[in-house]
Amino acid sequence: MVELLRDETNNTRTLGEIMKFAFGPSWNSLLCKNTLVAEKVEPGHPALLVISSSAIRSLELLRELRPFTRECPAAKLFSKHMKIEEQVSVLKNRVNIASGTPSRIKKLIDMEALGLSRLSVLVLDMQMDVKGYSLLTLPQVRDEMWDLYKSYFHEKVLEGTLRMCLFGPLPKISEARKVDDE
Repeated sequence: MVELLRDETNNTRTLGEIMKFAFGPSWNSLLCKNTLVAEKVEPGHPALLVISSSAIRSLELLRELRPFTRECPAAKLFSKHMKIEEQVSVLKNRVNIASGTPSRIKKLIDMEALGLSRLSVLVLDMQMDVKGYSLLTLPQVRDEMWDLYKSYFHEKVLEGTLRMCLFGPLPKISEARKVDDE
């Protein structure tokens, strides 16, 4: 897990700063080098992957990473208004940051369009929607997320090659129990 600074407020306005902290002093070279260096970086292998429950939330988080994405190639990986063929085409280039939903991310990994060899930080968006659901509590999305996690990320987390960041306001225990009871 990425340990956040104690005084840091954990909201979308600080996602960029949290990612600088997570990647350390080399954040600029890891995230913002725009060219492929002779076979060092394969296209379609991001260093940072942000997973959220909806396309709209994925876009919000990418907007908050705009200081990075001006120089750092980013990919939008969700199904709303985007064809998978377009995303496969984008992933044929260098991508440093990707943001999307569990279902589309898993589909692109299964198609071998999205690679994970460079992935070093995984951000799970914990923001609740208006009904009080999050990435880990919205029934269909939750199941897709856990399937994706178990299939592709769990082993890397255990090996210590992938760090996770739970981003956004975490629900209090009583709030989480209310959602589970419903």
